[in-house]
Amino acid sequence: MNDAVLQVQGLGKRYRVYSSPHQRLLALLGWADRSQSHWALRDLSFDLQRGQCLGVVGDNGAGKSTLLKLLAGTLQPSHGQMHKVGRVTAILELGAGFHPDFSGRDNLMFGGSFIGFESQDMLRLAAGIIAFSELGDAIDRPVKTYSSGMVVRLAFALVTAVQPDLLIIDEALSVGDQHFQKKCAQRIESFRKNGCTILFCSHSLYHVRQLCDQVLWLDQGQARGFGDVDTVLAAYATHVRRQDASAPAIEVTTGPEAMFGRSMDLVLPEWTAAGRRAGLQDVRVSNLRRTGEDSDWDLTGSDLIIQVWAVSRSDETPSVGVMLEQYQGTGITSVATHAEGVQPKAIGTMGDWTAWQITLTFPGLPLHSGQYSLSFYLFDAQGLVEYDLWKDYVIFHWHSPSLTPGLVRLPHQWS
Repeated sequence: MNDAVLQVQGLGKRYRVYSSPHQRLLALLGWADRSQSHWALRDLSFDLQRGQCLGVVGDNGAGKSTLLKLLAGTLQPSHGQMHKVGRVTAILELGAGFHPDFSGRDNLMFGGSFIGFESQDMLRLAAGIIAFSELGDAIDRPVKTYSSGMVVRLAFALVTAVQPDLLIIDEALSVGDQHFQKKCAQRIESFRKNGCTILFCSHSLYHVRQLCDQVLWLDQGQARGFGDVDTVLAAYATHVRRQDASAPAIEVTTGPEAMFGRSMDLVLPEWTAAGRRAGLQDVRVSNLRRTGEDSDWDLTGSDLIIQVWAVSRSDETPSVGVMLEQYQGTGITSVATHAEGVQPKAIGTMGDWTAWQITLTFPGLPLHSGQYSLSFYLFDAQGLVEYDLWKDYVIFHWHSPSLTPGLVRLPHQWS
């Protein structure tokens, strides 16, 4: 029995491009049509079963937003077919339909009717929506007095008030401040666990990996990869690295002195006043020796020992993640404290802020000679929200005693 909630067959969207307004007018009058065709999306087919979560990745202009708008019904396809089952909710341009002169409460009632809620449903749901948005008394003020963050809080709370059969998401986890991002991620995760089918478009490969069980990679309007999460994301990450090959590396810092004085009292970084909940503060890698004038480092010992410092709100115990990769090549391994039941150690406080430190050791580094990079991540305690990312922060050379080719030395036996 087919349990598909979404079926897409040969879907495509074409736009006609004219060289001038005059040429467009001639075409509208039925005279010579000299337009050129631009296919934003072409010949796309896939099925999405109940309870599945499909991630959509790709460069800007790859056709991701076009696909989501077609599925949401805000665009009509040029060819192909779609079949959707059950209630569909789309999180696209949050707050775009709100009237600035009406209050938040009035916009809830009007907005609810646009997405299919009856008036009695909205009366029942309104209190929960307002509570989730955390707008308080501001709900009765005109929306034009809201900040952009307040608008997206209200919009997200509205469109996710009831779990749909199919949820279409475009970068929803980037809305609002980091506290609200966490709430959004938790609500989407609860939908997924309860059997909601999700189509999730994001530039955050971390969230795609966390939420999705299949990935669609779009490139110039066509599917370049579709299937297993690890396989497709690895191919896409390689594509991104090749694009970024000329980007300069960031030099490793000198240690925690910028964060602590001799008394080890916490000195708060500037970003703590900008609404963020947590951030990486410093990194130190032992056994590194500078071999060039710039950021040219050699690892001189066989143990890779990494110390990471971070700062967070005192009610937030962050999770630290580290990824080791072949520089501009393939990923080797990634670890995170939340995935392994480990917590950083609190080492200082100031007001509502706490400093954390943790040490990670890779003993007897089992790598063959080459150039490698370390990237550092800071998540919330559950690993749902990415608070900070230092990509390719440390780049180093490792000269293995072994001259055999390959990437890693695996444990093995001869017999």
